[in-house]
Amino acid sequence: MSNQIIELGADEADEAVTLWRSVGLTRPWNDPEADFLRAVGEPSSAVLGLRDAQGSLIGTAMVGDDGHRGWVYYLPVSAEQRDNGLGRHLMQACEEWLTARGAPKIQFMVRNSNEQVLAFYAHLGYEVQECAVLGRRLN
Repeated sequence: MSNQIIELGADEADEAVTLWRSVGLTRPWNDPEADFLRAVGEPSSAVLGLRDAQGSLIGTAMVGDDGHRGWVYYLPVSAEQRDNGLGRHLMQACEEWLTARGAPKIQFMVRNSNEQVLAFYAHLGYEVQECAVLGRRLN
């Protein structure tokens, strides 16, 4: 694969958030700019970026290590670039990032209604974990 994945910096937040919004990844109750800046500002997390030959950001993956497991968030590929193996390339980069930090497991959340994305991850060998995700807003 000729596309190189690099860690993005704080100055690339607007570009990443524009991509996330363009593919319908954001939700009104989350602040994607704050999520991006929090991830790139901590040593235990990063936002990986994938650019095309013209330098446009065409994919991202937010990856982090909580000290027990690795997590992945915000992994889209631009609509025009899908079905080219780029999502697989991004997940592989996340696995390598986490492996280098000693994380024993990678996990992420996908909405149950998102059948296309669930099928994508199943194709990559990921399995639905038997657990419930519980949460509460702190702000």
